[in-house]
Amino acid sequence: MKIAIPVTGGSLSLHFGHRAQFVIVDVDPEKKAVSATATHTPPGHAPGVLPKWLSELGVNVVIASGMGQRAQQLFAQHNIEVAVGAAEAVPEKLALDYVSGRLERGANICDH
Repeated sequence: MKIAIPVTGGSLSLHFGHRAQFVIVDVDPEKKAVSATATHTPPGHAPGVLPKWLSELGVNVVIASGMGQRAQQLFAQHNIEVAVGAAEAVPEKLALDYVSGRLERGANICDH
């Protein structure tokens, strides 16, 4: 399983559209262990670009603090699940919490 996390300064970016990079965490969901991580600089921000790009990288899940409904729909069209409302943390912890069913989610801080 590949989980993408938008980061700024090494931890979850609080606004999806303002991230500097994405960390893609490869996780074995059965063993609940990280097998690899890679940092990627995304292409320019425009509707539909990020879902297509992350899909091409093999991403299954995006963990975000906030993301608008339209962006979530675009990810769904690429068969990428979106988990919104995550609190700021390092990517590996977020990914492991997600596969362990322990990812705490608050409100989606994005309203567009």
